Amino acid sequence: MRRRSFVQSIGAAALATSIPAAGARAPGGATTGSGDAALRVLLDRIFNDRLTESPEGATSLGLDTGKNAALKSRLSGRSAADAARDLARAKRELAAIKAIDPATLGENARLDYDIVTYQLERSIAGRERFTYGSAGGRYAPYRLSQLTGAYQDVPDFLDNQHRVRDAVDADAYLARLEAFATVLDQESERQRADAARGVFAPDYVLDTTLKQFASLRDKAPGAFGLVTGYKAKLEAAKLPPERGAQAEKIVAEKLFPAIDRQRALVTELRARAVHDAGVWRLPDGEAYYTAAAEAATTTRLSGDEIHRIGLEQVAEISGRIDAILKAQGMRDGTVGARLVALNERPDQLFPNTDPGREALLEALRAQVRAMEKRLPEQFAALPKAPVEVRRVPPAIQAGAPGGYYQAATLDGSRPGIYYINLRDTFDRPKFGLATLSYHEAVPGHHLQVMLALESQDIPLIRRRGGFSGYSEGWALYTEQLADEMGMYDGDPLGQVGYLQSLLFRATRLVVDSGMHAKRWSREQATDYFMATTGIARGRSQGEIDRYTVWPGQACSYKIGHTVWVELRDEAKAKAGAGWDPRQFHEVLRKGAMPLDVLKRVVGARIG
Repeated sequence: MRRRSFVQSIGAAALATSIPAAGARAPGGATTGSGDAALRVLLDRIFNDRLTESPEGATSLGLDTGKNAALKSRLSGRSAADAARDLARAKRELAAIKAIDPATLGENARLDYDIVTYQLERSIAGRERFTYGSAGGRYAPYRLSQLTGAYQDVPDFLDNQHRVRDAVDADAYLARLEAFATVLDQESERQRADAARGVFAPDYVLDTTLKQFASLRDKAPGAFGLVTGYKAKLEAAKLPPERGAQAEKIVAEKLFPAIDRQRALVTELRARAVHDAGVWRLPDGEAYYTAAAEAATTTRLSGDEIHRIGLEQVAEISGRIDAILKAQGMRDGTVGARLVALNERPDQLFPNTDPGREALLEALRAQVRAMEKRLPEQFAALPKAPVEVRRVPPAIQAGAPGGYYQAATLDGSRPGIYYINLRDTFDRPKFGLATLSYHEAVPGHHLQVMLALESQDIPLIRRRGGFSGYSEGWALYTEQLADEMGMYDGDPLGQVGYLQSLLFRATRLVVDSGMHAKRWSREQATDYFMATTGIARGRSQGEIDRYTVWPGQACSYKIGHTVWVELRDEAKAKAGAGWDPRQFHEVLRKGAMPLDVLKRVVGARIG
């Protein structure tokens, strides 16, 4: 899942010692403590303070109004000074939280305390040790790549999240367009500093990055996507068109020169780039990968352990797929080769045309609607916000993930959005679409994210909290849940698609650790990925390139899935005839948390 997170990580040992304070009982049976209110006030204050430095977050949540209205004209700074200020603020926040005695906290408040404390501790430690790229939440060593950088994030944000309803919004858009040029230059300066230490992306990543720069830049200012999109927003809001000319002027005089400067930097780095895929080549690179994998999975596993787990799960899932394919008359060749053949069958492909893409989107919408009707069987609470299916914007599709979720706003003005990358429909065969819909929309990310975001019981600072092992593990668990609910009854190829998705995630463990811990090349990782999963080369290559720039993140899916399934099965076994999945799934209403904390919370709930 893309564009989610606050800070993701935790230490299992320390959390295992957390003991809730004794005290009164809150609704639902949780204990309360004398320090609960003080902690909640502090956490809310921290959230509001952070909001002033996160204008994009304020807009995303629909909180850029009232006293925060000025935020809608700003973008977050990306300079070294901005980073230093953020780190200093995190240290102050941690000190303030630790000034509260955890023994005075009830169960839910203690959970908030533990999670936010360790988010901060891990974030501070990562940023102090690794002073290149990003090491505060999701680890991303390269400031500029096909998946990282303002050149990629800001157009997507302005196009999809900045609303223009009146003249104030329209002027705010223009201000952000000017700010875009500033943050590009800030980021370029920091990438130059990292490059002086040998930290910049491999050659093949920079090749894709340059293609995206060409898609973004090689057009007249009036045809620039942020200008044409702005003009459409002005028209929809029934505002005079004159501001469109102002946008063109800003793009021509300020934004294009900044893009050109950054593009020149990437071109310069490409001439010096190596082909090695793994972060082992970077300063303190082996430790960087260990920390990145722990941040993503919220468990402590070595590269060798991740690799071994992956190989074992690949073998088990491949055997399950083999049995179904043989029952369908597909007996010859490896499982991977047979999946390739299935992917190539005309009956499994939508035409790679605009009408074909629209037909594919309609198929996804039907899958989401069908699952929504079944959700009450498994869930006692459902989000208020709806979810929509949309195509990844073509301007960023070359480097974007295959699918991702964007949360709805708190004020209900924008729904949750399930994005799918349709750069080539061959990469999205019919038999694998339903399981992706369950993962990204319902009962996957949309249900999990919005139940937390809409909760009045969780502090705002935690409602947006992101732990990849928890959230991606949940989404993969819901793919299995859909199968158990009978969504593939009478559709064996759909079940193959679901199992291929599990195989895909298990294979990620092998190739991610292969590149970053075992020094596999891009080609070795790609060949293994294709041979194992049967996923087409274009999509497979995009996946490998993603793991190159987001080390460890891809491991979170299958590690998290394994934990969720084990906890569910344990709860089911203890409940026996009284098993009610809706009660188990109520744990979602406590918000995202590290996997080791999830184990503790579920263990307490099931006794």
